Amino acid sequence: MTEEELKTLKKEVAKKKRIASECASQLHDLVEDKLPAGYEELPAIAQSTYDACQSWAEAEKKLSTSN
Repeated sequence: MTEEELKTLKKEVAKKKRIASECASQLHDLVEDKLPAGYEELPAIAQSTYDACQSWAEAEKKLSTSN
């Protein structure tokens, strides 16, 4: 892997981590501020958080095997 490709991959990992953190923050806010009344929002936010974390984990794994 070239240095440029590695740099691009590192940026991708950082972006995915930021997105996962934002999703986790939304989930936290839902739990802290809107439950039990906002329970219907829980599945969608939980799924998007899971998907974002999984995407980050896959990118992180790809980065770790590239070094």
